[in-house]
Amino acid sequence: MLMFDKMLKPAVRTVAFCVCLGAAAGCTAIYKNHGYVPSPHELAELKVGVDTRDSVIEAVGAPSSSGVLKDSGYYYVASRFRHYGAKEPEVVSRELVAISFDQRGVVRNIERYGLEHGIVVPLERRVTSSSVENKTFIRQLIGNIGTFNPNTVTN
Repeated sequence: MLMFDKMLKPAVRTVAFCVCLGAAAGCTAIYKNHGYVPSPHELAELKVGVDTRDSVIEAVGAPSSSGVLKDSGYYYVASRFRHYGAKEPEVVSRELVAISFDQRGVVRNIERYGLEHGIVVPLERRVTSSSVENKTFIRQLIGNIGTFNPNTVTN
């Protein structure tokens, strides 16, 4: 029995060490980068009043997003998130480069923003759900049989 106790102590120590090592590794921060922002060197190659939309894409790449309107600017966004344990991811840094154009499509202004210029705006994609999910065309057609009113067709 004494021999078994001597063998068990190193095994318990090894298991305890592995558990502590795993707990410490689980609490380290993990950083993730999302998006792309051109470097200051790449932006220095762009000339305000000379470059066009096409030459901007050739020089620094396609934008992360562009404005809603046809003649609006290009936006390059890069974010760095820190994941720490079971906590919600936190935005550590965010950079935005906004390139605006005039009516002719020529670069009018180049601006760079960071978190120090404002508040963190969460970037998210929201999709409107539909009641048509998981319903085939035949199921929708059969479901409308009782709701059809011929009087509404003749109007």
